[in-house]
Amino acid sequence: MARTDRGRGVAVMTAAVEPFVHPALFYRDAREYLAGTVPFVRTALAAGEPVAVAVPAENLRLIEAELGADAGRVRLLDMREAGRNPGRIIPGVLRAFADAQPPGRRVRIVGEPVWYGRTPAEYAACVQHEALINAAFRGREVSVLCPYDAGRLDERALADAHATHPVVVPAGSTEARVSAGYAPERVHARYNEPLPPVPGALSVPFTAPTLSRARHAASAEGARLGLDRRRLEDLALVAAELTTNSVVHGGGSGELRVWAEDGRVLCEVRDGGRMDDPLAGRRPAARDQRGGRGLLMVNLIADLVRVHTGPHGTTIRAWLPR
Repeated sequence: MARTDRGRGVAVMTAAVEPFVHPALFYRDAREYLAGTVPFVRTALAAGEPVAVAVPAENLRLIEAELGADAGRVRLLDMREAGRNPGRIIPGVLRAFADAQPPGRRVRIVGEPVWYGRTPAEYAACVQHEALINAAFRGREVSVLCPYDAGRLDERALADAHATHPVVVPAGSTEARVSAGYAPERVHARYNEPLPPVPGALSVPFTAPTLSRARHAASAEGARLGLDRRRLEDLALVAAELTTNSVVHGGGSGELRVWAEDGRVLCEVRDGGRMDDPLAGRRPAARDQRGGRGLLMVNLIADLVRVHTGPHGTTIRAWLPR
């Protein structure tokens, strides 16, 4: 038994027990892009379903122009801003939109987190994000269509799209196909990449009694590296949340490091704990939730967050603009 989602003019077959739909759409030019995305949006509008489009600004303009007056009925977001850090896309973009909708209706979202020009560190975070969408929305009446620029992205990116999406729509095709390479857990683990220490960075070991000293050292180093007042506040919050998280969940101690790289200030914390929940920091906090918001706050603040975890400890690295 299967259900059919005709959100883009093609049939996407998924098991009846799984209402979540997550196709990858490969495109090579603007015509194929619009042919794949706009029918998906118009299907939602015709059915009275809430729909959002979160794609890079240049593609957002294409969709907005094609929709005409109907664009006013769609939530439009520039993914280069809203999803600059892939770690905040699930809580800050996808769940933020889907959770705000009334129950009983399918929610549709066009989301394009992977674009040509992402840095290697950003790309690794994007792949993990795409893999985790499947767990984040399992069991929900949500469709997330993810366009991939097959004309400019390399073969690795297209292969990773097959691994993170249960179905794919090849470039120039109207046929959705089951992805033979679908393996989200495996690809997520592959991008759980080590984050080697950076020579010359400020390094401050900490325990519970010395948390305040470590945080003040981070702020002082951020000021020396040229952060303005607003970014210093962000750095102080990131350092506070990550060090506290280490004390509570990472064995009671850790090492805080701060340095500058490629026009940004990086803040990193290493500890002896292991992160067993891959969705940690990617779930919106419940209104009555006490605690457990630390990594979520870091994801919402930072330009990029990378995590490496294993049997010998966990490293969390956050990038902040300056």
